[in-house]
Amino acid sequence: MTARNQAGAGELLELVRSGRATTRGALQQATGLSRATVGQRLDRLFRAGWLREGAGGPVDSPLGGRPSITLEFDGGHAVVLAADLDTRHARVALLSLTGEILAEHGGTLVIEDGPDAVLGELGRWFAELLDKEGHRSEEVCGIGLAVPGPVDSGSGRVIQPPIMPGWDGYDIRGRLARAFSEHSGGGEVPVLVDNDANLMAYGEQRTGHPDCSAFVLVKVSTGIGAGVVVDGSLYRGIDGGAGDLGHIRVPEGAQALCRCGSYGCLAAVASGGAVARRLVEAGVPAASGSDVRRLLAAGHPEAVGLAREAGRMVGEVLATVVTLLNPGVLMIAGDLAGTPFLTGVRELLYQRALPRSTAHLDILTSRLGERAGLVGAGALVVEHLYAPDRAEERLRALGV
Repeated sequence: MTARNQAGAGELLELVRSGRATTRGALQQATGLSRATVGQRLDRLFRAGWLREGAGGPVDSPLGGRPSITLEFDGGHAVVLAADLDTRHARVALLSLTGEILAEHGGTLVIEDGPDAVLGELGRWFAELLDKEGHRSEEVCGIGLAVPGPVDSGSGRVIQPPIMPGWDGYDIRGRLARAFSEHSGGGEVPVLVDNDANLMAYGEQRTGHPDCSAFVLVKVSTGIGAGVVVDGSLYRGIDGGAGDLGHIRVPEGAQALCRCGSYGCLAAVASGGAVARRLVEAGVPAASGSDVRRLLAAGHPEAVGLAREAGRMVGEVLATVVTLLNPGVLMIAGDLAGTPFLTGVRELLYQRALPRSTAHLDILTSRLGERAGLVGAGALVVEHLYAPDRAEERLRALGV
């Protein structure tokens, strides 16, 4: 870590972006740098177009003397592209650097068609979105991608994904960067890949619960997965496998074959796909978790009953999660996120977990809905590109 009196332009940018120091005087006080050195380093950020003077006018300086002009991150100097892949559907979005969704598009995209075809199509969607909104490819600073499988964050490759046949170990970053370049006519840009539940958790925590130091989001759709944010950072485990709740064994699933090849997994009996199969057995047409969601929205009694039962099974597993992590927020998202499922979760969770573990726990449904993964993917790109060390590298590359 950079010593306090040696803070570079990247550290100053981080202080302004986080709101911890938003005037020249406050930056001097936070870093121990002289007024002249702060001025020189801010000049680099101004020339790059990353900082601007705030619209709020002068404020009192912590060092006394004349009021200081506030500084703020310029969220309009570049844009980010994001995509969220589900098993049979995908969404893409154009975002500002401050996380605002400027435009989006959704459509059918079948993950079983394989990475080459799917990522090629995403590249085309990105180019069309930019063209429609009047943005040039040169304005894009990075791409974020959410996928429904465990991701090794170092390589950006999915590792043995149960519901992504043909994707194991594939170079997702390289293929998507090339697809974007081919369809947009621009150069290749950095691509970051992470698990969908992770990025949904990141988006929800960043926008709605920034002060929550232990945040858990559980996505219940085709599969079941959790994203965990601790002290503002994603917890992924040693190789991206953290949060894979769908493959915890439960007694109710002893005879149920999971898509991973094992019997007894939670996802085999309590996911959106599992509920859809049980509805079909009961004579109710339902091909997927999205069909279950539509039936729940219509108040279909059979769907409501099965969703509540699934919630109870998930709630029993979440009692252990809550006891282990002691989160302040437990958020339910995905196709089954609604009153029946949430009621089932609460019934079992409060029965099984110690009262101390739930005394300060809020159990909520997703606020961002289908946009959560897109917002999280965009935030991941921005946090990566404007982190102090990376910011310094990019400033040098820009020649400022």
